[in-house]
Amino acid sequence: MTTSLRTRLILGIVGGMVLLLTIFILTVYILIQRALVNQFDSALLSTARILAASVETDANTIDLEDVQNMPEFNDPKYQTYYQIWEQDGKVMARSPFLGTDNLPRLEGSLNNGVFNKLTGRDRPERAVGLKFLPRSETGNESSSQPAANDKILILTVARGAGDLYNQLGLLRWLLFLASAIVIALSVLIAAFVVRQGLRPLHSIASEIAAVREDDLAARIGTASIPAEILPIKNRLNDLLSRLEGAFKREKRFTADVAHELRNPLAGIRSTIEVNLTRTRDITEYRSALSECLEIVENMQTMVNNLLLLARLDAKQISFQGEQVRLAELVNSCWRPLSKEATNHKITFENRIDPKITCESDRQNLAIILSNILENAVEYTDEGGQIRATGRQGEGSVEITVSNTGCRLNNEQAAQVFDCFWRGDSSRKDAGVHCGLGLALVDRIIKALGGSTTAEVENGGIFKIRLTLPAK
Repeated sequence: MTTSLRTRLILGIVGGMVLLLTIFILTVYILIQRALVNQFDSALLSTARILAASVETDANTIDLEDVQNMPEFNDPKYQTYYQIWEQDGKVMARSPFLGTDNLPRLEGSLNNGVFNKLTGRDRPERAVGLKFLPRSETGNESSSQPAANDKILILTVARGAGDLYNQLGLLRWLLFLASAIVIALSVLIAAFVVRQGLRPLHSIASEIAAVREDDLAARIGTASIPAEILPIKNRLNDLLSRLEGAFKREKRFTADVAHELRNPLAGIRSTIEVNLTRTRDITEYRSALSECLEIVENMQTMVNNLLLLARLDAKQISFQGEQVRLAELVNSCWRPLSKEATNHKITFENRIDPKITCESDRQNLAIILSNILENAVEYTDEGGQIRATGRQGEGSVEITVSNTGCRLNNEQAAQVFDCFWRGDSSRKDAGVHCGLGLALVDRIIKALGGSTTAEVENGGIFKIRLTLPAK
């Protein structure tokens, strides 16, 4: 099940905010908790040290007169209790409000407290324990370093921490409530921001929906779109431009095919109609049939070429690779054209090194070279020259066929591989040369993994350059 982009963005934004908010709240809570607990423990430790400083002992008894005057231990509302032990575990004194309960014996280091949370009673408490040297009956203050005969006592002071933990509980609920409110507002804000951010996409979608199949000249012109969506707009406009060009080429192709078929069909019809006007001898009929046969053969060649182009576009042609000697193949493709070239006093030079080979489909490579050479013979001037050269490169083979007598410029030369394009715009030879030969060359060479270029040099020399992979 797929989710919408809007949902993904909202979930991503809210999820990120929840994560950051959780980290922030936990950090704030931990810092406040530590501050409050440390403040409570500091006050508790101060009380314990004051109590320890107030204890006075003689050889066998302990004097708590000063302790009994401390309000913390005499008023139940303070919820503060103490208990004193000797090191052997004997209880020396305890807070009167403890009753029969005992505080845990927390043995800290001398005059340094150790803290603990008490949960065994009916309310939460915190306790501090420390070891101390009581004052002697002579009134000397206890030393920080006990002598060998000094009596060390252990003191635990506990105080009710219900207010502290209630405050922390309230803080937790406040933070939780604030988090819930922030998350709810975040969802609303994220939904609004995402909706506004995706509005250009909806505008582009509306413009795309408005493009009609009979008007591909329209372009997406949404203004003030974010930089992230601008490439999508540009690519869509490029796609529309390519589609418009493809549809125009299709229409032009259909018109060209109709034009190329109309003239030969008109020729066949006129020939038949003329011969049906009256009875003629067999020689005239044979001449008319021969003329019609020649026109039909040209039409069949054009249809076969169109079919081959369609199969190339659909990638329905398989190729068989084999080692091909290019000089030998060029000579074999030239032989059927040599008689016509001789009639026009055209000379042909094959300057391809006989050692140059490439691994390719021999049959389709022969179609390429035959079409190029036939085109050269057709458009070379009387007494002109056709030349074939070759060059072996790193991983590729290059074949160049040039002919003299070209009247095209470089801009026109770039169009020679288009279907039905010819330099003669009057099309006096329509039905004979339909302009598919070089288009077929370009499609086959690309299918073989190569490329073609055409250019015109000074002096009217037209060159077609073929580049093929060596393997």
